[in-house]
Formats: sequence, C-alpha cells, structure tokens
Amino acid sequence: MVRLQKFLADCGVASRRAAEQFILARRVRVNGQIVQELGKKIQPESDRVDVDGVRVRPQRRMYLALHKPRGVLCTRSDPQGRRTVMSLIPKEWTGVYPVGRLDYLSEGLLFLSNDGDFTLRLTHPRYEVLKIYEVVVEGEVGPAVIRKITRGVESEGEILKAKAARVLSASERQTLVRVELTEGKNREIRRLFSACSLEVARLVRVRIGPIRLGELPSGKWRTLTEPEIKSLLART
Repeated sequence: MVRLQKFLADCGVASRRAAEQFILARRVRVNGQIVQELGKKIQPESDRVDVDGVRVRPQRRMYLALHKPRGVLCTRSDPQGRRTVMSLIPKEWTGVYPVGRLDYLSEGLLFLSNDGDFTLRLTHPRYEVLKIYEVVVEGEVGPAVIRKITRGVESEGEILKAKAARVLSASERQTLVRVELTEGKNREIRRLFSACSLEVARLVRVRIGPIRLGELPSGKWRTLTEPEIKSLLART
C-alpha cells in the first residue's frame, strides 16, 4: 500500500506536493470514485487511478541535469507562449518536470525528473540541500553587505538569509560574489542584494548538493549517473 500522492508522483503526474493539489481539486479518481483525502492509500497492483479522466501508471524514473539559459522559464508550459525548459530536451523526456526553480533571468544547473521522492528531497526546506551561485552584482559589495545578507534581511514579509557568501573578484563597476543557500525562496538572491540597494546583473547556479554545473554548455542537458543520484539522496 502506498499513499495516493506518492503514487501520482511515481507516475510522473507532478511532484508529491503538487499531486496533493490535484487531489484537493477533485481531479483524481480511484476505482471510479473521486478522492479528496490526502492520506488515502492505494494498492498499485490492483487499484485503478485516473487523473482528469485518464488512467495513470508508474513510469521509468528519469533524471536530467540541464544548463538553463537566461530567458527560459522553469515550467512545463506557459500561457503566454514563452520558451520553457521543456523545449530544450528531447520529446521522449517530456514526462519529467523541473526540480525546483531558477527565475526567468537566471542561469545554471537545474534538475528535471519524474521521481516525486527525488523532487521532494531536493526542494523541501527541511532537507537543507546546499545550492551555490555565482552572482555578478552592479557596484561594490563590501564586508558590511556580506554580513547583512548572511545574518538575514526582511523582504516582503519574509526573512531571507544566505548560508554563506564571499567576494570572488571585483572591478570598478561590478563584483562577483559566491552565494550559498539551503532554502530557495522566490528570487531570494536578487531580493537579498536589493535589500542592500544593489542590483544583480547576472546569476548562475553552479552547484546543487555534490553535483556541479561543470562544462555543460548553456541550453544542453545530460542524464545523471546512478552514483550521482545516490550521492544526492544520501546527503538528504
């Protein structure tokens, strides 16, 4: 017996948390009956599960690493017709969905998968998966700014805080800063620097857990190896 939302995640319908919203929206039936109980358990071998009237079954688990370019959305589709990360991968991988987010103007390492447990473990704040970014900031980033963003700032009713930050290099007009996060709130790094009256010119995620972006070209993808998948899950 497994929980219904886990089964939906294993089928590639959505992440486990998103699958809960499918259930609450009355979009899921088990053996012909609408289910709204998040704790509902099913027998995968014998129970029939339908989402929006279509039967779903577990899929082969897939794991991708993608170098997301600037100007691409981290979503499966966009009502406005903007380019999404799904346009960068082969059609046979269309059952995957983004694991976490990078905002429209940000670049770098992004995972895609149809494994709901993998997605949960890499995105839920309680697992504190380390994510490292290289950030080009307009202007000077001095010690006071580093102290402020690592001690925490208030923005839009939230407390934002970098786990660590340090200056990598600086010119007359810009500063390159390495920023480490363990909780990825919406546009967190941009908001951290904005709270210090500084603007981010470029933001690249270079590492998630033990996996580095490395030499993967912008817009290209590769499959994660079995040891890489195990190393990610072992650290959560």
